[in-house]
Amino acid sequence: MPEKDLDVVVVGNIGIDTNIYLHGNEIDFSVEANFSQNIDHLGQAGGYASRGYRRQGQSTAFIGHVGEDYQGRFIRETLKQENIDTRALFIDPSGTARSVNFMYPDGRRKNFYDGKGHMNLRPDRQTCQDLLARARLAHFNLPNWARHLLPAAKASATIIACDLQDIVQVDDPYRREFIEQADFLFFSAVNYPDPRPLFLHLWQRNPSCILVCGMGARGCALGVTGQVEFFPPVQLPEPVIDSNGAGDGLAVGFLTSHVLEGRSLTESILRGQITARYTCAQKASSDALITSTQLEAFYAEIVKKNK
Repeated sequence: MPEKDLDVVVVGNIGIDTNIYLHGNEIDFSVEANFSQNIDHLGQAGGYASRGYRRQGQSTAFIGHVGEDYQGRFIRETLKQENIDTRALFIDPSGTARSVNFMYPDGRRKNFYDGKGHMNLRPDRQTCQDLLARARLAHFNLPNWARHLLPAAKASATIIACDLQDIVQVDDPYRREFIEQADFLFFSAVNYPDPRPLFLHLWQRNPSCILVCGMGARGCALGVTGQVEFFPPVQLPEPVIDSNGAGDGLAVGFLTSHVLEGRSLTESILRGQITARYTCAQKASSDALITSTQLEAFYAEIVKKNK
């Protein structure tokens, strides 16, 4: 088996986000024109996760697709400049994935996602297998093609983390394979005031999996061996202005700490929360995600304050 000389492979969709910042609290559908601030940036789960790991000093590769278009070339060049391995960044003939996010003043969003050809794409299996075999951790997002790489990650004894994002239907068949193959699962409780039924359902599918649930302003929850522990939100000086990438930050911070650096689950939850909260203070940008140095400083300050 190849040497594990790569910290993490991010498997997922990457693309350009257009964030539309409303000046009021709601869209005025009684008029044709709403005035807003519109900003494009490199985003989506694959963008936030891969750039997040690099900002924390982890050697990172990315498996995914972009179009043979301006947006795709921009993404490819940006990842290369940040020393993210792009040998498995393939071409989607349908173009580069896009998202439009209507952003509210308190950081909430309504997302309109165009994943282009992700339902039918099939990345080169050998290239992906070689990368997954070298990686200590495989961070999976949810494009349809990614499910076909789960067996290769499993066969390589690579730790598998899957981000289920916001679950609407508790028994969603689309997510089933990701749930069953994962060592770590991340998900959002935005649709569930009480996330405990989600924990129970996920453990029915995968009893040994460690579960991390993002709850936004309510904090987060950790599930291990049938027990669920809740953690309050962390406070940072900068205000919440943009929730895009928060879930990716929670996963990146936690997995870097626990899987790649060997820290405890409790410490890793706090580091994941800090990473997520810092992401929420960045407006329409994955360019300035938290660094390992910044994370250490915030972590030490919070621990000191809570003593």
